[in-house]
Amino acid sequence: MAKDAVGYALTALNRLASSEVLDKIGMRKTVERLAYTLTKSGFQVLTTTARTFKSSNPGNKPERLNAPGHTRDLFDLSVTDEQQMIRDSVQSFARDVLRDQAEEADATQKTSDEVIAQALELGLNYFAVPEALGGAASERSTVTSMLVAEDLAHGDMGQAVAILAPMGVANALTQWGTAQQQDKYLSTFAEESPPKATIAVCEPYPLFDPMALKTTARKDGDSYVLNGEKSLVPLAAEAEIFLVAAQADDGPAVFIVEGGSEGLVAGDDPSMGIRASGQRPLKLDNVRVPVENRLGNGDFDYRAFVDLGTLAWCALAIGTCQSVLDYVVPYCNERTAFGEPISYRQAVAFMIADIAIELDSMRMLTYRAASRAEQGKSFQREAHLARTLVKDKAMKIGTDGVQLLGGHGFTHEYPVERWYRDLRAIGVAFGGLHL
Repeated sequence: MAKDAVGYALTALNRLASSEVLDKIGMRKTVERLAYTLTKSGFQVLTTTARTFKSSNPGNKPERLNAPGHTRDLFDLSVTDEQQMIRDSVQSFARDVLRDQAEEADATQKTSDEVIAQALELGLNYFAVPEALGGAASERSTVTSMLVAEDLAHGDMGQAVAILAPMGVANALTQWGTAQQQDKYLSTFAEESPPKATIAVCEPYPLFDPMALKTTARKDGDSYVLNGEKSLVPLAAEAEIFLVAAQADDGPAVFIVEGGSEGLVAGDDPSMGIRASGQRPLKLDNVRVPVENRLGNGDFDYRAFVDLGTLAWCALAIGTCQSVLDYVVPYCNERTAFGEPISYRQAVAFMIADIAIELDSMRMLTYRAASRAEQGKSFQREAHLARTLVKDKAMKIGTDGVQLLGGHGFTHEYPVERWYRDLRAIGVAFGGLHL
């Protein structure tokens, strides 16, 4: 309601500012100054935190998850009974809820609170938190997280990002957080109302390289001072916890920043696709965070942190591309031209076949990388190969989906135009997610 009040006040002031009466009574500067103050206040409200995080009784060492006992050295694509149960629930939710709400969420640029509440009922947040901290995770579940991301994106990619962003933060805290960080922040993800959280890596610069960050973290006594700008940050206006990547004196690092911190401001720059994730730019102007809020304690692997986020985006792309394939096959079989289904045309049939072939290729590379990550093996090469293929083929599949529907593919009436816009994000997105 506070934001609505600010909006109404600004609307009234803007109308008043256009009136010549202000010049006659000498009140123009006063009104303009008031409008500026309200605008600035409203802009900063976007990152106000809703809770206080406290560390009560941290253990001597952080909780870590080991590789699953069922993994083998061979690349195994079989799904366990537990994973299949999770997938059945997630697929039903994606089909019945996310897909039904996709158009509205895209138009409003927000995943509704009702959808978030229904997603929490699936209990996915518990699988990111170790049992010792109140969660349900007993082993590392990179592959399971990847499968969940794929299935959610099959319903709607934008809403999937909004749902998965907090889980990504929890996964990172589980894998690298110190005992104090886990007690203070990670344990809250196992509560009935877990915090909204997100990861901020991407920056608004051409040919952005996550290994060469322009956002800086300067150590000042018992704090770090962060300065810079992030882009395409999911839930930026709502998140209570941010994992912000910044360049420290000893290399790239990640810092836990609480929403509402002084100098932390979310902008307003709607993205082309995945609009339901509430992506916004995030500005950091001398944001001060305690030294103990630097993620990890000597064991942090920034390269792996980025690569796991990359695999999450690959999984989302696979789910969305599967949606395209599932949609164009019946459409082309039912759509007739010159007295026969257009799928009888060789060019159309070959295009659909290429989508299926490219989709399976994307899936195999991504699964392979996630499998190695889950086993604790080196997966940088595999993650790079997966992203290289996915960012190319996913955008092509989105384009081909629009082409196959012809003029219909260019309208809001059919979902392929939204999938096309969503898939364009794969080539530029870093951060926001973490398997």
